[in-house]
Amino acid sequence: MNSPANGSVRVAQVGCGYWGKNLVRNFSEIGALEAVSDLDPETTERFASQYSVRGMTFADVMSEPTIDAVAFATPAPLHASQARLAMENGKHVFLEKPLALTTEDALELKSVIAETGRTLMVGHLLQYHPIFAHLRTMVQNGDLGDVEYVYSNRLSLGKVRIEENVLWSFAPHDLSMILSLVGEKPNKVRAQGHSMQTDGIEDYVLVTLGFENGAKGHVQVSWNHPFKEQRLTVIGSKAMAVFEDSLTEWGSKLAIYRHTFERTNGVPVPSKADAEYPEIPIGEPLKNQCQHFVDSIANGTRPRTDVDEGLAVLQVLEQAEFDLAKARGSIDPETPYQFPGQTA
Repeated sequence: MNSPANGSVRVAQVGCGYWGKNLVRNFSEIGALEAVSDLDPETTERFASQYSVRGMTFADVMSEPTIDAVAFATPAPLHASQARLAMENGKHVFLEKPLALTTEDALELKSVIAETGRTLMVGHLLQYHPIFAHLRTMVQNGDLGDVEYVYSNRLSLGKVRIEENVLWSFAPHDLSMILSLVGEKPNKVRAQGHSMQTDGIEDYVLVTLGFENGAKGHVQVSWNHPFKEQRLTVIGSKAMAVFEDSLTEWGSKLAIYRHTFERTNGVPVPSKADAEYPEIPIGEPLKNQCQHFVDSIANGTRPRTDVDEGLAVLQVLEQAEFDLAKARGSIDPETPYQFPGQTA
């Protein structure tokens, strides 16, 4: 099955619920939506009618030769098996985060990609946010100097889950951004959390990161917080940046601070500078993400958030979850984390 010509990629959206409905809308708006499928037949019928596309069962999507790609917004435990089945049936795949729940499953998906030649892209949405893209370019161009510390807070009151903890629900986006900015995988991962609403399901998690190049970072996530905060802060050797996505005004979401330090009697004293607000064209991150997926298929290029990027994020999640499991008592506290394939 060859990649379709540019502009002719036909996508089936599987899962049209809380988040899937947004993918339906965006794939429709870029002219790529061919079909919809949901476990609930009434939901399938409603979206098929609303967007004038075919409503199909999952089995029909898998066997339909006119479907080039499948976008999945389904429960995380199904991601690996559904993605594998789709690729084995000749479909390109978009997977909402996380890529999988275990490194072993992710490595298996990587093998299936090699065998089938299909494209797989992970929905790390903020990689496609125009403001984060601008920040990433600034970092890559050295405008902030060496990245010394990066931290991200993703905090809100709800939506509380009982099938997964806040680490798996919130942190993938932040980890994806931090790994992208630092430019390497962490060599140290530690995590601690607290369950307040449901036993064994952490509502608050703090992940700390260390990197070979000397950079440090942390991710703080919670759905048991009095107000919404989505803030990514980058401390560089030349300048600092704050991406605050929870602000409503687009032009205020990215602030650059060129503070400096001078020593007075051997003591570092800060010299504060006014915030700079770069002009960045407004764009919808989800639409950019959907378009990037379609373009990657049409042009035969690797998506920015491909299987390797998804795997890097998953490995951090897995190490952090290991620490949380030890704190819960489900793993012996003296047991060291081992990457899959390692031997003691």
